[in-house]
Amino acid sequence: MEIKNHLKTYVIIALLSSGITLGAYSLLNMGSTHTIGDAPSAFTSSVSNIQNVPGNPGEFTFAAEKTTPAVVHIKTKMTARPSRQSSPFDDFFGFGDPFGGRRQQAPQTQEASGSGVIISSDGYIVTNNHVVQEAQEVSVILNDKREFKAKVISTDPSSDLAVIQIKAENLPFLTFGDSDALRVGEWVLAVGNPFNLESTVTAGIVSAKGRQNIIDRDGDTNPLESFIQTDAAVNPGNSGGALVNLKGELVGINTAIYSRTGQFAGYSFAVPVSIVKKVSSDLIKYGNVQRGFLGVSIMEVNAKLAEEKDLKSKDGVYVGGFSENSAAKDAGIKINDVITKIDGSDTKSTAKLMEIVGRKRPGESILVTVNRDGQTKEFKVTLKNKDGNTSIVKGDVGESSKSEFLGAKFGSLSSSDKEKFKVSSGVKIIEVLADGRLEMYGLSKGSIITKINDKVVNDPKEAVELLEARKGRIKLEGIDVDGSRFIYVL
Repeated sequence: MEIKNHLKTYVIIALLSSGITLGAYSLLNMGSTHTIGDAPSAFTSSVSNIQNVPGNPGEFTFAAEKTTPAVVHIKTKMTARPSRQSSPFDDFFGFGDPFGGRRQQAPQTQEASGSGVIISSDGYIVTNNHVVQEAQEVSVILNDKREFKAKVISTDPSSDLAVIQIKAENLPFLTFGDSDALRVGEWVLAVGNPFNLESTVTAGIVSAKGRQNIIDRDGDTNPLESFIQTDAAVNPGNSGGALVNLKGELVGINTAIYSRTGQFAGYSFAVPVSIVKKVSSDLIKYGNVQRGFLGVSIMEVNAKLAEEKDLKSKDGVYVGGFSENSAAKDAGIKINDVITKIDGSDTKSTAKLMEIVGRKRPGESILVTVNRDGQTKEFKVTLKNKDGNTSIVKGDVGESSKSEFLGAKFGSLSSSDKEKFKVSSGVKIIEVLADGRLEMYGLSKGSIITKINDKVVNDPKEAVELLEARKGRIKLEGIDVDGSRFIYVL
């Protein structure tokens, strides 16, 4: 059963939370078969953490007992500010009153909760981006009731995944399974903390694979979606929890539910581990996700399209155009080609094609099989990044600067920040320090400063230099986390 676009309004993300915190962190080089540092992790060979499984396919206890110790309860705190009170000076001066900016009510603290999965013995945890988004404080409660403060390493809104870390050792962790090998009708377990009920296990079957258009991405033009659909019961608080097979291997991260009420109504959706493995590895190693692009405009082949374009293939993904500096075009692929396989795997849907390509980084090569006028042709395509080259670009999570004057730390804007806030420049507030000026004015972590004293800022260090060189009052312009624009004079 296909889920139509007009039903997307009923798909409820299982936890509503806010904010992105980019942690300053870097690791040794790590590929898909390497460990995280020297600690045992899900990136090591799966046989190291797998036991023999009972033969009864309806036996769930093995997987449940193996999984629950590695699934954590995540609690977050964030500051929600009521709308600003108007000031008679706002219109007169154009940027707030001269005695300290726009007046507002006191910030209010909100709390939310979700789930996460430990993927290394030294405390790396994968969860959903929407679980930790814009949270000022993240706490992790282990299955043995120990509680830790967590650091957000990095997030990826396009896949709705995030990696956080706690300072602990010798933790139980799950190994990555093979989501490609999952079959429709196969039993799976969903493990998480719905409604703050810790270590809850539900069972269901895989009811579909490669689902798209499940979540409204708020303008994200390049969401990475190829969800596993199951009928395992998932409710608010399950977000970020584990979807496992009967071997107790991680095959997905539970992310969303189909619901008219906000509670489980028969279907849940998980990000497949093929995406989780790549995204979590990149977030830890680079601070952002390195995505390779074919540089093609695509659509799924159906009977109508095949007739209109006189295609000789009834299955596959139609190539309708190319982006600038397209990797596919450079390799020899042409408009009207039908992509039938990538690296030997069938691509009968755009979701499957995007999932396979999404596992690769710029500079890596894939073998693309196309049907061209009834003939099968193969092309070796070297993927490029969004800028049309093969460079790996590290994130700016470590490139923050601290302003003592404002009581804040700044970071560079990611491409997703620019898309979200519809800006081409600015710096991001990645930390608001206690008792500082920004905390006093109620400006939240995650907000964007676009100008300082009417000068456009692009670099955190530049922003700090402008603040340190100030003479007299400082005028700040930017966009708050709720999308509203602000102007303060301090």
